[in-house]
Amino acid sequence: MTPDDKPPFDFPGDPAELTADVVRPDSDPADAKLTERVVEALKTVRDPEIPVNLIDLGLIYELLVNKDGTVYVEMTLTTPACPAAIALPGEVENAVKQVEGIKEARVKVVWTPPWTQDRMSEEARLELGLL
Repeated sequence: MTPDDKPPFDFPGDPAELTADVVRPDSDPADAKLTERVVEALKTVRDPEIPVNLIDLGLIYELLVNKDGTVYVEMTLTTPACPAAIALPGEVENAVKQVEGIKEARVKVVWTPPWTQDRMSEEARLELGLL
């Protein structure tokens, strides 16, 4: 194997490490309507292996929408081995940036606390046949 060859399972990195420098801004809450539009945008992002949006899956741990248009999202994934682990934070960032009035989206991936099915909404559990 040459130095330019990659091993067959060389993943691009842990998304938590890749987003470790993301800083949570001070809280200056926006109005409820802007926050609601951001939540609706987040509901358009789905885990590619589970046909449920990230909000209903319980993968969004914190959402801070500020008056200045800065949004901070702290999220996790169902597993660190998720095939979409690198792509999902970018999808979240892009969805948030599409909301009128949003100027900056900061997305941080965390592994603590670990995600469990208990975090899922009742709607998600029904959709997946878990109730």
